[in-house]
Amino acid sequence: MAVIIVCPKCAKKHKVNLDTVKEKVSLGKKIVGRCKSCRHRFPVQLDKLINQKKERFQRPKTSTRKICVTLSKGGVGKTTTSVNLSAGLALAGHKVLLVDTDTQGQSSYGLGKKPRAGLAELLTKKLTPEECIVRARKNLWLLSGGKSLTEIKRVIDRKTFGAEWTLSKVLNKLDHRYDFVIIDTAPGWDQLTVNVLFYGTEVLVPVALEVMPLHGLSEFMKSLGSIQKYRKETVLKYIVPTFMDTRIKGPSTIYSQLKKLYPEYICTPIRYSESLSEAPSYGKSIFEFAPGSTASADYKELVRKVTLDDSALL
Repeated sequence: MAVIIVCPKCAKKHKVNLDTVKEKVSLGKKIVGRCKSCRHRFPVQLDKLINQKKERFQRPKTSTRKICVTLSKGGVGKTTTSVNLSAGLALAGHKVLLVDTDTQGQSSYGLGKKPRAGLAELLTKKLTPEECIVRARKNLWLLSGGKSLTEIKRVIDRKTFGAEWTLSKVLNKLDHRYDFVIIDTAPGWDQLTVNVLFYGTEVLVPVALEVMPLHGLSEFMKSLGSIQKYRKETVLKYIVPTFMDTRIKGPSTIYSQLKKLYPEYICTPIRYSESLSEAPSYGKSIFEFAPGSTASADYKELVRKVTLDDSALL
């Protein structure tokens, strides 16, 4: 099993096979590590590595984590983040269900899938979960959106009682099969978005580093507050700055503002990359389309942030 060793000089993280280290100890060799980045040599404490391995092995299985990717403003990277976060979590070994609640159904397109059925058919009970949920990748399943969700919105709007729990009543019966449920939402604020927030427990907000999305975040925080009056389990966990273009001054300035306003929620920015806009047309995640890109590196960092696992996808 791999463990992480951090260089004390430059803080570079190294993934090391613990079994290999133990073999050297059995041969009576002194354990000295050398950083591949700065070439600094430093002693390695075997007992700490063994304890690190034990802690990870004994970590109890937690309940399904339900993450809503949402913001009322469009064009901020919600679907891009939903698809690539889901793909990254799956690559890290977690079982993931990606739920698309947008009538555009772009999550399916981004993964190169054309499901015959999806969330609408599941909510109306026309089809079973097995008929609606498709396997998109290893460890990654998809419950697609699309135009058929328009009728679902009308159905929810016509309910006089418990409309906000419509999505929860269906997904709560099957989400135990997964480690993560990632829900992609549409722009705007409607009953389906409210349903998502009554189902999920963690909120991830992508914010394009522009003035209007920053204003949209302020409005969204007010709307989220109105939900939390009735559902305290739904909490903001992550603010993910997107379209970080270091060639111009504006994004860096807005990023600095975000860090001051929401220091406890801010994540590493997703840098601007043409690969992110090109990948969906090939039906691939950023990890498949451009694994060596800055965007791939940034989404890997987001996976580590969400999983609290610094060794994920190294």
